Amino acid sequence: MNKQKLVVLTGPTAVGKSKLSIELAKRIGGEIISADSMQVYKYMDIGTDKISPEKMEGVPHHLIDILEPSEPFNVFLFQKLVKEAIKDIASRGKIPIIVGGTGFYIQAVLYDIDFTETDEDMTIREELENKAAQGKALELYDELKKVDPRSAEIIHANNIKRVIRALEYYKKTGKPISEHNDEQHRRTSPYDFKYFVLTDDREVLYSRIDKRVDLMISSGLEKEVRRLLDMNIDRSTTSMQGLGYREMIGYLDGEYDLDRAVYLIKRNTRHFAKRQLTWFRREKDVCWIDKKAFGRDDNRILDEIIRIYKDE
Repeated sequence: MNKQKLVVLTGPTAVGKSKLSIELAKRIGGEIISADSMQVYKYMDIGTDKISPEKMEGVPHHLIDILEPSEPFNVFLFQKLVKEAIKDIASRGKIPIIVGGTGFYIQAVLYDIDFTETDEDMTIREELENKAAQGKALELYDELKKVDPRSAEIIHANNIKRVIRALEYYKKTGKPISEHNDEQHRRTSPYDFKYFVLTDDREVLYSRIDKRVDLMISSGLEKEVRRLLDMNIDRSTTSMQGLGYREMIGYLDGEYDLDRAVYLIKRNTRHFAKRQLTWFRREKDVCWIDKKAFGRDDNRILDEIIRIYKDE
């Protein structure tokens, strides 16, 4: 039986995925599925660097602007929505192209990872959530570092939901969730996929991140966050934990000045890019595309991606 063709174009934040993905979609007759855990939210355009309808150049995009900022979003929902989008795109004879930097989400789709909980008992999760609510989130992260250092390396301390999930899994099963993910990762993919990871020199990448953050500030990130707070979006929701949003909320709450907020967004985004690269290095069946090797020429990079894609 022929497997469904699928292309993944990923890489660290600010490496230049969006522009390249548009041209790729035009060249191979594809439609884009966003693998960004924040671009699913409406009204969150500047801080997520969401692609505008004009820049889409007529290429259909899926999983953008589909949820209210008050709604939760997680890997289970992502997996379900992407499967539906793949089916929909393929029904029109188009190639699904997954684009974005959330490696864990991409892996969940590629290998159809089973996230079924070990049981329905929510006691441990509630206990951990109560601890976090009491301001002991860092204690939970320290605990995770002891029982599952590999997971702690790729989960940010502020990503309380994933920290809790990893600890819950360990407490229920006695084994690290990273081990479980390895086992799932060894599954055979239901897709005939090509997985491209764009990369660049660290200095170039960090410079692009700094410029992007400066542009977000000048484009009105503060106003965007004020609007979300005026909508009474709870600060603990998934959307408000997004990069750029939580730092700006700290500034608006009077914890520090705007310069400090900008510094924190840049620093935390650089750390995020580093964690993304750590994740992608552990993935299998990946084609690394170093932009420097192609003189950072998008046309040459695109030609190489298409050459590999067509090489059966």
